Amino acid sequence: MYNLLENQQFLFLNGDDPIVRTLLENANTQQINNIIAENKIVFIDEAQRIENIGITLKLITDQFKDLQLIVSGSSAFELNNLINEPLTGRKWEYHLYPISWEEFENEFGYVKSEQELELRLRFGMFPDVINNKGEENEVLNELVTSYLYKDILAFGGIRKPEILEKLLKALALQVGSEVNYKELSRLIGVSKNTINSYIDLLAKGYVIFKLPNFSKNLRTEIRTNQKIYFYDNGVRNAIIGNFNPLDLRIDVGLLWENFLISERLKKNDYYKLKATPFFWRT
Repeated sequence: MYNLLENQQFLFLNGDDPIVRTLLENANTQQINNIIAENKIVFIDEAQRIENIGITLKLITDQFKDLQLIVSGSSAFELNNLINEPLTGRKWEYHLYPISWEEFENEFGYVKSEQELELRLRFGMFPDVINNKGEENEVLNELVTSYLYKDILAFGGIRKPEILEKLLKALALQVGSEVNYKELSRLIGVSKNTINSYIDLLAKGYVIFKLPNFSKNLRTEIRTNQKIYFYDNGVRNAIIGNFNPLDLRIDVGLLWENFLISERLKKNDYYKLKATPFFWRT
């Protein structure tokens, strides 16, 4: 965002700052006017940390017509919940995925990218992973521990983290296979509804995404099994604790499939391709 706003005058407000939080939590129009002053661009980061931010953003959008408002946050759950309803029809939404292969190749060139393909299949495309060569294991394990088992547990109000852990491992080990919720509920020892709600939670947290089965009959399609993939290969491998080289693995096909599907997802979104993704089998 700083890159995009270079050479422009803007007001930066950080939701991690307690004073910023206090000022914006229940601000009225006059208070907002005092905060914005003469600025025509306002950038609010970590917006999910500010209570009632959705209402405040709606007030700004409705009352200050000439203002360009940019809002970002690192917690998809809280941000979605806080801003979606108040800002319906008033916002453009952008999803920032892990680095795409196209971005990677543009940065490092074709030859270097091809040389690093195995590393990307093993360690994934998170910026911190790419920027800390030789420390991929540590970065990914920290990411998985702090984000998967902290943010998601806290947000979802999950009381049994061991169930989430078992479910993630089960999903990681069957990437590319059709997922049967009944089988998962038997394997993990919880109800089918619990499996369903946990999978939805993981999807909202941008850990996994679902790929439906293609069928010309919509009713059949809704009933049939789905495949589940991970947004990032590195996260998937961290969950099962396996960063081994490809020639020592039996899941190379799964890694390759997950990598290709996640890259296609990024491309569809970034290029605004209105394609509905499916998997198809005869």
